[in-house]
Amino acid sequence: MARIERGPYRTIWQDFDDLMAEMESRFQSMLGGISARGEEVRGRVVPAVRDFRVDVRDHEDEVIVVADLPGVEKENVAVRLTDPQHLEITSRRAEETGEESRDFFMRERIYGQMSRTVLLPAEVTEESSAASFKNGVLEVRLKKAPSETGTTIPIE
Repeated sequence: MARIERGPYRTIWQDFDDLMAEMESRFQSMLGGISARGEEVRGRVVPAVRDFRVDVRDHEDEVIVVADLPGVEKENVAVRLTDPQHLEITSRRAEETGEESRDFFMRERIYGQMSRTVLLPAEVTEESSAASFKNGVLEVRLKKAPSETGTTIPIE
């Protein structure tokens, strides 16, 4: 197995993703192209990935979430704060139909509905939140919820 070098900006989860991808690749090779999670196109198994990548920044008084959604139209994206520490992003990318959908030699692009719930580094509030979508990149800015600094307890 190839050794994965950790750069200064890599996290343990990125290393874990790389390790899982390597294991999946070796497993598919071992089975000779049989996969319960993928689609076979001209003898090659393409993993059925239904996820997208996000970056989450803990920046001063706000949390910024940036998601790559290539090929998705703005009207097919929904963002919902499910609770003060979880943001749900759902998108839909329509599959090509007609002549374009036949005779693929290879097919790896993702179609259909994708959804992801992102754990936020701090509790946030929906007040003053904003989202923008440009060139397939979604950016959501959420204000951090004011934190309790404690209360004084009177002594009797």
